[in-house]
Amino acid sequence: MQLEAKEKNISSSNGPGEVKTRRYTFAEPPNQVKLGSGKVLGPIAIAYETYGNLNKKKDNAILILHALSGDSHAAGWHKGDDKPGWWHSMIGPGKAFDTDRHYIICSNVLGGCMGTTGPSSKDPHTGKPYALDFPIITIGDMVDVQKLLIDSLGIKKLLSVAGGSMGGMQVLQWAASYPEKILSAIPIATGLKHSPQQIAFNEVGRQAIMADPGWNNGDYYGAGQPERGLALARMIGHITYMSDESMEAKFSRRLKNGNYNFSFNPDFEVEGYLHYKGDGFVKRFDANSYLYITKAIDYFDLSGDEDLIPSGKRIDAKFLVISFKSDWLYPPYQSREIVKLLKKRQIDTTYCEIDSSYGHDAFLIEIEEQEHLVKHFLRKVYESGSEA
Repeated sequence: MQLEAKEKNISSSNGPGEVKTRRYTFAEPPNQVKLGSGKVLGPIAIAYETYGNLNKKKDNAILILHALSGDSHAAGWHKGDDKPGWWHSMIGPGKAFDTDRHYIICSNVLGGCMGTTGPSSKDPHTGKPYALDFPIITIGDMVDVQKLLIDSLGIKKLLSVAGGSMGGMQVLQWAASYPEKILSAIPIATGLKHSPQQIAFNEVGRQAIMADPGWNNGDYYGAGQPERGLALARMIGHITYMSDESMEAKFSRRLKNGNYNFSFNPDFEVEGYLHYKGDGFVKRFDANSYLYITKAIDYFDLSGDEDLIPSGKRIDAKFLVISFKSDWLYPPYQSREIVKLLKKRQIDTTYCEIDSSYGHDAFLIEIEEQEHLVKHFLRKVYESGSEA
């Protein structure tokens, strides 16, 4: 199928090669980070990877921000793995985020389970995993922690911040919280806030996890996590990532074994695909992290006139906003709302709505057009920054 061919091509494309994940630990008591909830957290470890080289001026750094189920491994290969990073097709020599020109950074978000402090991390007060004692976090908290990482690297200003879906929300939060720290921003397939429908899908996923007896009110560490609940949450999510057209092209009504089972075992290829994705997800992701991160996404709201760019706060960053016509999880109208708000404040903004049939997943699949847009945009940003 066409989609499968594209996925195969992405996996085999050249990239940064073998990479390693690093960790930066900070916010040791009494210097904990104050969170949006009013609580404090520390110490905090943040996992991150870098690709390319930071130049002497330290003005070629780009921060890549991942989506809900992503992590700091955005490109290249870990030793012994046969699967590259989640945006490998966009990061590397000559690619959209060109590692011959730029220094690319990607970190795992606060609340995650891929090396950054989250509910599965050890609580220094008890010596046990935080579980539900981990404080509720926001997208703003994630960005505050990323900013401290960037500061630790000696980078005064980022050439760009870029990401899709929840990564796009972080991009917008960077513009709202630290406009003086960025020269440009690339929010992709995202919105200023969640609609009731988007919140509803997240809540169904959370309820699936919490209804699993294995969840045990979040205290399942050491006993095995609520696999069926987390797998079901992921299955629900995957339905929203694809479009009706892409599902028809990939699966149609094809049967797994050529005939009906006449039972409640999966008959159709699409059923088998969802089970496969759900079962694979539980092997790499923590159920409590899923709860915390989806709640942070639902709390996110920069839709007010004074939220994204408060009056009296100047922002010189250029924006490239990208959406996809068949994306019904983050429909193009939500990207157009971002553009409208930016242009209202006379921000240099370019908008592109890509004609794709792949739904929300298009930001991971539709590489050629994104690469063209991003390359041209970053070249313009870098040249204007050098002239300043």
